[in-house]
Amino acid sequence: MRGFDVADFLNALGNPFLLMGALVTAGLTVVGLLGGFVCGLMLALLRSAPHPVVQRLAQGYIWFFRGTPLLIQMVMIYSGLPQIGIKFGVLTSVIVALVLNEAAYMAEIIRGGFLAIPAGQRDAAKALGLTRWLVLTKVLLPQATRIILPALGNQVNGLLKATSIASVISMEELMRRSEMIMQVKFDVLEVFAAAAVLYLVMTTLWDQVQRRLERRFNRAERANAATATATKMLPAVEQAVLQR
Repeated sequence: MRGFDVADFLNALGNPFLLMGALVTAGLTVVGLLGGFVCGLMLALLRSAPHPVVQRLAQGYIWFFRGTPLLIQMVMIYSGLPQIGIKFGVLTSVIVALVLNEAAYMAEIIRGGFLAIPAGQRDAAKALGLTRWLVLTKVLLPQATRIILPALGNQVNGLLKATSIASVISMEELMRRSEMIMQVKFDVLEVFAAAAVLYLVMTTLWDQVQRRLERRFNRAERANAATATATKMLPAVEQAVLQR
């Protein structure tokens, strides 16, 4: 029985064809994340809309895309839609499936972040005459982003690995290219081990980015808290000075 060949593993790890697949995987992850975040934000806002019909439509979307496998969604978009006259290429089908699927999860994450913000802050912003857009961008989103960062980090890791499903419709990302190399050289264990290392590298890099983002938002939060405390203490300090 053939054992693990370290030389073949190292060759696969440095294979430009496989490394290009890793770049494609990273690109799909970034596009899926950005598109999913934007669509998820809109869905989260629709879930909080005052109209029950709009709320139910958003809930139905989230229910469907969270309740069905990404594999089925991707195959339906790539192979099913052409039967009703809508045809996408492989890349477009993958991006559309990733964004639509990711949006459903992002919507619940973002909505949870909004719910964690005290309602008094919304009321105070409205009392100051801020528009809904300013309330969203200046009050809700900055605070919600800090709250949802841990969940967002887990979601990015899941999305990065979920891109491997695109191999079923011949998208040449990391997993698909690993299979193509394996079919030529028959180094199953070595090639998949190299692919696993590349996935680990990408998830580790994202972990470092997430840690930096969390530290940055935490520093900003501490600075805001210190400013608020100083502002509250200022009248007492002024009173003490006047009494001397």
